[in-house]
Amino acid sequence: MRLRHLILLFTALLLTAGQVGAQTRSLKILVIGDSLFAWNRLMKGSVSDSIALQTGAEVVDRSVVASFVLTGGIDRQFMDGDWDWVIMNGGGNDLWFGCGCRACEASLSKMISQDGRAGKIPDLISRILSTGAKVAYVGYLRSPEIVTPIEHCKDEGDELESRIRKFADASSTTHFISLEDLVPPRGQGYFSFDLIHPSRMSSFLIGSRVSELVAPER
Repeated sequence: MRLRHLILLFTALLLTAGQVGAQTRSLKILVIGDSLFAWNRLMKGSVSDSIALQTGAEVVDRSVVASFVLTGGIDRQFMDGDWDWVIMNGGGNDLWFGCGCRACEASLSKMISQDGRAGKIPDLISRILSTGAKVAYVGYLRSPEIVTPIEHCKDEGDELESRIRKFADASSTTHFISLEDLVPPRGQGYFSFDLIHPSRMSSFLIGSRVSELVAPER
């Protein structure tokens, strides 16, 4: 599995290197969220870099490491503009730091209700949709057969994503992008040194999934 992803990575880099200049840059994309997006940015290997490379779009990345949903971090990243798409994520830090991934129902419900209709996340998405942009909400990486510092958060993370998916299923302009199957068993190479954040390969592959949604014809 990992070899296939590496081949995909290098093939896409070769193919797009000579094409980006010739592509139309009509798409305008805003990226907001936490370290899933912001990681690898200093090395020009973030999710946003991957999206820009593969689509030729104008991508503005306002994601910040250690951003939260409930304390007003991610919603302040959004700025009005003529965006075609807003790519977003968030909620993991609220669960990990906010309630230690233990007895998190109150935090979960404040972020998004069980039916997916109410909470800070639906409020933010609705605000974005009102500007005419479409929204792609990206889930978190999984770590099958790897012991990580956040392994105990899996159940809470699964529940969070289940609720976000409900919102997306009820909205024709909101899409949920799952990363549940991206990392193969014992795929340490898909993570950074801390076994929490994405490696550059994973950032590229996450960007690929986003690009397939926002620019399927490219």
